[in-house]
Amino acid sequence: QVQLVESGGGLVQPGGSLRLSCAVSGSIFSINVMGWYRQVPGKERELVAAITSGGFTNYGDSVKGRFTISRDIAKRTVNLQMNSLKPEDTAVYYCKTTRMGIDAWGQGTQVTVSS
Repeated sequence: QVQLVESGGGLVQPGGSLRLSCAVSGSIFSINVMGWYRQVPGKERELVAAITSGGFTNYGDSVKGRFTISRDIAKRTVNLQMNSLKPEDTAVYYCKTTRMGIDAWGQGTQVTVSS
């Protein structure tokens, strides 16, 4: 099993930046994809960014050019650098891994963009 713990959320003004981090532990061997999703009340959870074991990245259309996903293999973390934040980025952000066809989710961290 894989365990995920997110950190780094908080309140930021429009135009500001935040960096989310997800610590990965447990059976990390053969993790194929690591990613970040977000969800607001009443809406489905949506992809923010993902990175494969080969280093390929994919971003949701609304965050392209503003957010960057990265991973630190030695520290066993997957990170999300969020720049030029907008009020519509306000959501609970979740870390997700896919290992051998099985998804694991973190508990989520709140990001609020407001003046």
